[in-house]
Formats: sequence, structure tokens, C-alpha cells
Amino acid sequence: MLICRDLPSLRAATAALRADGKRLALVPTMGALHDGHLALVGAGRQATDAVATSIFVNPLQFSPNEDLSRYPRDEEGDLAKLRGAGCDLVWMPPVEAMYPPGSATVIEVAGPSAGWEGDARPGHFRGVATVCCKLFLQSEAQIAVFGEKDWQQLQVVTRMAADLDIPIRILPVATVREGDGLAMSSRNRFLSPQDRATAPVLLRVMTRAATAIAEGGVVATALEEGLETLRVHGFAPDYLALVEAETLKPLAARRPEGPMRLVAAARLGAVRLLDNIAVG
Repeated sequence: MLICRDLPSLRAATAALRADGKRLALVPTMGALHDGHLALVGAGRQATDAVATSIFVNPLQFSPNEDLSRYPRDEEGDLAKLRGAGCDLVWMPPVEAMYPPGSATVIEVAGPSAGWEGDARPGHFRGVATVCCKLFLQSEAQIAVFGEKDWQQLQVVTRMAADLDIPIRILPVATVREGDGLAMSSRNRFLSPQDRATAPVLLRVMTRAATAIAEGGVVATALEEGLETLRVHGFAPDYLALVEAETLKPLAARRPEGPMRLVAAARLGAVRLLDNIAVG
């Protein structure tokens, strides 16, 4: 497994792959890897000849009230997991390699970035779109692999790549869950034992609401009942909403055509949990 920490070495590595006729899949991450990330590496291996994983804690994704230094980091553990998963190349740039002095360009994506996480974390999707655009161009990968767990992010990145004519295919991978249904996340390690035992309630609430909506129930009623159940179990929900899957526009009623998604964010103790599921 080749580890690159500067852009010239990354360019040389990817050029060698292309010279051998190999197609490359990129798995963008911020490290603190878990089985969900490794599932993305596996999906990339199935889709292409070689897989690159980027590990970069992107400062542009953090708002002033979020603690960048608190984001979990485990370089040695991450590299061991990637070796075991059969990753071919790891791109681990320092901040100055991604954002050299004088950098003045960012990517703003309207449309699917509006609302939900876009409201809760102003500027977050600007950081996501900017770093992903740079990673796509730096790696010249043919496929980029993203988990469906961060559904709004997936739609933002897909829209950005399409709008900027970046020749890359976005490959979504279903959310990887713990045995009790909790969506895997690097932040789950910060849950207290009591909160970790409560956390699967989020998926159960979402599943119940999604079933009610799919069966013709009143959307507002299903959502409000879900929010109240979360509060009873100690969650502080930011939102539980029915949306158009691609645009993230809210839906007040079930529609017979076009995919729908139930999206949710709720704080439990010190951790803010995100999840989403398909409806119908």
C-alpha cells in the first residue's frame, strides 16, 4: 500500500496506475475509520482495478463553534485497517498541501445543500464541495465512493460533480449499521454507555414513521409522533423530515412517484446523530 503525503507523489502514483491501464476508485474520508469506511473500500475494489483512500480532516467543514481539534484521529490504526481491506493508495495531505497560502477559491452548491445540515452547520457543505472537488481533480479517479449515511452530503457532491463536468462517477453505498441498527459513525465512540444503549431508538422511530407514511398515513402526524418519541427517550432532535431524495426539498404529503427519503438529526448526550432511510 503506497502512502502519499504531497501532491507530486500522488500525481506520480496515479499516473503509474493509468499507464498500466488501471481504473481508480477514490474513497474520501476524514479518518477514524470503521467498518462503514471499509465497506466503501470494498465497493471500490469491486467497481475498479485499484482503490485510493484519502484521509484529511478538512478544516473548511467545521464552523467556528465546532471543535476541529476534538475530531478523532488514529493514523496508525487507520493505515492498518486499510492494509487489511486491500487499499492500494492512501492520500494523506497536510492542510498546507490542500489549501496553500493565498488560496481564495471555494465551491458553493445551492439546491440540495439548502436546509437540514445546511442550516444546522452553516458553511459545512461549502467545505465538503470544495475539498471533494480538489480530491477528484488531484486523484483523477474514475469513481468516487460515498456512503448513504450522510445522504445530504451525497446529493451535494453528486450535484457538484455533475455541474462542474468532472469526469467521475459517484458510487453510493448503503449505510452500514451496528447489529442493533445504529448507523456507524466515527463520532459514536463519544457516546456514553447509557446513550449508546439508547441510540438505536433513532432508527426504530424513523422506521415506524416511514412505514406509516408509505401506508398512506398523514405525514405531519407521523413526523410529530416520531419527534415526541425521540424527546421521551432523551434525544434533542433538530429535525425529522420527509424529503425528495435528490433535491432534499421537504414533502408535506406522500407522493406516488419519485423516491422519498426520511432524514433525521438528533443530539443524544454529547453526540449529534444523523440518519436517513428510504420511504416506500
